[in-house]
Amino acid sequence: MCQKVEPDLKTKAEKRPNGKSKSGKGPGKTPASKPKVKTTPETPKEAQTYLTQVVNKGRFQKAGDTLTVHAGDTLELRCKGNPVEWAVPAYLEEDDEGRLRTVQHERYRTLFLANSTAADTGEFTCYPMYCEDKDCRKQYDKGVKVFIFFSDPQELFVPSADYYEVIQLRTSWPTVLPCQVTSPLAKVTLHQEFPPVEVKVDGREISFDVKKGFTIHRPKQYHAGSLYCVASLGNLRQSSTKYMLIYVNYPAAPPSPAIQASSDTVAVGQNLQVTCTVIGKQDVVVDFTWEYPGQKIGRPLYTQDSVQTVQVDGQNRQRTQTILLVDEVREVDQGTYTCTAQNLEGSRSASTSVKVQQSARTNTKPKKP
Repeated sequence: MCQKVEPDLKTKAEKRPNGKSKSGKGPGKTPASKPKVKTTPETPKEAQTYLTQVVNKGRFQKAGDTLTVHAGDTLELRCKGNPVEWAVPAYLEEDDEGRLRTVQHERYRTLFLANSTAADTGEFTCYPMYCEDKDCRKQYDKGVKVFIFFSDPQELFVPSADYYEVIQLRTSWPTVLPCQVTSPLAKVTLHQEFPPVEVKVDGREISFDVKKGFTIHRPKQYHAGSLYCVASLGNLRQSSTKYMLIYVNYPAAPPSPAIQASSDTVAVGQNLQVTCTVIGKQDVVVDFTWEYPGQKIGRPLYTQDSVQTVQVDGQNRQRTQTILLVDEVREVDQGTYTCTAQNLEGSRSASTSVKVQQSARTNTKPKKP
């Protein structure tokens, strides 16, 4: 039996590479390196969405911030991802001629635009989609955009059906004059119609962006009037749609009314006045409406309204005020008085309560003779 066991032991030892023991050490040998532990590969990062323009068959170029395509050519863009969705300029969304189509492939979605025109100029955006079961929604924060100019040697501005466009100038709100050019190489200037002068564009008060037009950053009353843009490229010079700018001193927030009654307690037969006041920017129109107990019996509304300039913290402010007059108070006039002030930004309300007491003369019973 012993003779049979020994060969088995030798056989096991021979199977160990280089005659090494289980500890990995051999006579006169340095310790063997530890075997590498196979780790689970990290979850791959989400593939980045990007746009590619198909220039020719087999030729591609990554789309940058802007592209220029000759009007009449076919545009072909690829957006990496599955699924992804395209957003196009409003003019193309209404396309009913079949010039625009998209096709979803395994790894990307292709946008085709045939017979392009200068009117197609605008922003094209590809949005990755987040899907749960069959419910998918756009990931707006991960959208990739490219602004495409469809240059036309006869059209320097994107065509418009309107000869005049009315634009409101709102106080402290940037206003854009959307005279969009079809070529980034066009030189664009801003002009006033009456009197006919070129408007200074300093980059601070008024700036120009080739993808948007002119922006008036803090509109003032002197910006109002009829304006238009002029573009020139080579020997071609054209004027844009005319913009009629109307100045509105637009408030930044709804008004905050303050209400106060001449007295919280009024005796029957006395007069009552309830005042509602708003302090705000000058030239901002404020409208008032009232709710009062006497409405239930058809008591008519009598008010005194006024607008004055007052000093608040060293600045000129506008005080708009309305006073509700209630003559010869009756018991029905007891209750809550609410004033609502409204401007172009919204409305707010304020309320106060008034108690009506019987006069001493009314409560005194006549003495018997």
